[in-house]
Amino acid sequence: MAASLRFQRAKVTTMLRVTYSETTDGQRWTLFGRLMGPWVDELRCCWREGRERAPLARAVVDLKEVNFIDEAGEGLLREMLSAGTECIATGVATKHLLERLRNHREPELRSTPDDLGAPDAELEMPDGGAK
Repeated sequence: MAASLRFQRAKVTTMLRVTYSETTDGQRWTLFGRLMGPWVDELRCCWREGRERAPLARAVVDLKEVNFIDEAGEGLLREMLSAGTECIATGVATKHLLERLRNHREPELRSTPDDLGAPDAELEMPDGGAK
């Protein structure tokens, strides 16, 4: 019995905890965990409700304790940044993501080993020509 327990997989619960505060300095959402899946829509609803209550207040989203952001989460952060919300991060990956979203850049393509070994390959240009 002990051996079978050793090989059982632990269930991983994906959660996002959000704390909200409204002060004279403005509105602040502090996130903990993973910004992904159904939690993205939940945060979007909370954020929009808060912005409707105080549209001129400073809005800050603290991402210092976020350890994962999926594509839907990136979309929400892009929406928040476009609306003037300030996002705070400490991790290198999250800071890089925010910089990319602020500059409206698409996700970077990752090279594969096959891409790196073809020096004579022609690149097709957007105008239909080759380089």
